[in-house]
Amino acid sequence: MTRRKKTRSLADKVTIRTGRRKDYKQWRHENPDEVTSSRRFSAKKRQQRKAQAARRLERMRAAPSIEIHPEGKGPDSSNSDSNKGEQ
Repeated sequence: MTRRKKTRSLADKVTIRTGRRKDYKQWRHENPDEVTSSRRFSAKKRQQRKAQAARRLERMRAAPSIEIHPEGKGPDSSNSDSNKGEQ
């Protein structure tokens, strides 16, 4: 008895519904309007997005506010534009 060679892809071996998985994937690609996510999956993802947005908002509120471009503050802010043409 000889050993069978292992294959990386199971796409040709697995059958789903009426045809092979490869055929189903092709049909799904050609008919995107007939394929929809389940209500449970959609609800789960919606809930995850809400939780992620809430965590993000909480992080933004807890973070200290910094001034990225303070107006007129800094060691060389008044002469920075006038020195560009001299060099």
